[in-house]
Order: sequence, then structure tokens, then C-alpha cells
Amino acid sequence: MDFPRALRACRTGRRLSQLELALRAGTTQRHVSFIESGRSVPGRTMVVRLAESLELSLRERNELLLAAGYAPAYPESSLGDPELAPVRTALDHILRGHLPYPALVVDRAGELVATNQAFDVITEGADPELVGPGKNVYRLALHPQGLAPRIGNLAEWAQHILARLGHLPELRAELTSYVPELDPSTGHLGFAVPLLLRSSFGELRLMTTVTTFATAVDVTLAELKLEAFLPADRPTQEALSAAAAQRDAQRYL
Repeated sequence: MDFPRALRACRTGRRLSQLELALRAGTTQRHVSFIESGRSVPGRTMVVRLAESLELSLRERNELLLAAGYAPAYPESSLGDPELAPVRTALDHILRGHLPYPALVVDRAGELVATNQAFDVITEGADPELVGPGKNVYRLALHPQGLAPRIGNLAEWAQHILARLGHLPELRAELTSYVPELDPSTGHLGFAVPLLLRSSFGELRLMTTVTTFATAVDVTLAELKLEAFLPADRPTQEALSAAAAQRDAQRYL
């Protein structure tokens, strides 16, 4: 896709008028109109300003720069690169600090990057082929040999998972095929519901929070998501504490 069409697609996809985009980018509607019609060729700085004004992800900003004929502005590093060592240290600190509650880090595709020890409570009984670094956590959640048989509100939770996968159509299609045609339970209020998960420590009612690196200037870092599970009631809190105590006891055997 050439740059004028790419810019117009980004703008209309975010339901912004040319005037609104111009005001955000500190330019004129006439200039934006000329750029989108191909009558004006923007400089690299203007492309970056437009991308920022559209609140594009770093990956999308790079793609827009490439469409305009410029080199990408944001690096895409491997998590193993020495430059990201402080990031790995910070993630490890956050994961350990969340104990005794489960937490994990995933990349843009939903592949597992890291977990804390409490995540074992989530994955117990799952096929080992679905568990571990590099495995897809969305597939783990909905696969018949993953968590699905233990999820008490599978219809609601499946919708919660599938709603995240608009940028991964092939994975979304695969996971949709695993989910039975179930209607959400009576009184369903949307996706803001706890995960009801059966475990060897009793049924767990878990809320989740997702954290990102909002000020990242590296594509890989910007796309990482840290998902932390929190107990939604006292029995779940006690169950997760009991699981932690059991792990500690086994460590000293």
C-alpha cells in the first residue's frame, strides 16, 4: 500500500477527520489533504508526527515510515540482546514481587516469555506440549487439552480471549474452532468477569490486570504484556497462599 492510502486508512480506522489529525499534528487540513491525495510528499519528521498523532503502535509507525520511503525509526531487538538486560531484570523483579499470585509475560503473538512460580497453579493438568516458554498462552487457555476443561465460565472467558486476537486472524480462527457454541450465562455483563478455574486447591476466582511499557522506544519491548492474576475472593486468596506454602515445603524436601 502506498503512503497516501496507508495514511488515509490509519486515519479513517481511528475515525478522525483530516482537520482533527491536522490539529493533533500541528499542521493544516489542506496539508493533510494534499498528503492523502499524493499532491504533497511529507518529510520524515512529518511522517513521524502524523504517526504519533494517530497513536499508532511502534510497529505501525515503522510500517508507515516504510510506506513513505523512509527507514524505520524504532529498533526491534531480541529479548536476549544485552541492551535489554535491564528489562529482563525488571520483569523478573515484577514477576517475583507478585507472588503468591500467578503472573506471566507474553509477546505480541501471545507466546510465553516468562512466568513466576505461581503460574503452575494455572497450568496444572494441561498437556505439556502447550506449556512453557515460546508456547502460545491463548492456545493454552482454550485448547481442549489446555485449560478449557477446567474453566467454569468458558463462554465468557473465550470471548475475553478472542477479543484480543484481531491482529492474529489465523490464531483466532483456530481457537474459535475449539470453543463450543455456548451462550454467556444469564446476567453476563461483558468481558469484565473473573476467570473461574478449577484447581487441586479448589475453584479459583481470578481477576487479571495487563501492564505494558508505555514509554518504550523498542518495538519488542513495546509489544510485551505482563498479565497478573489477582484473587477475586478470600477463598481464592487462601488457595493461592496454600499452593505457595506447598511449593516452599517441597523445595526443602
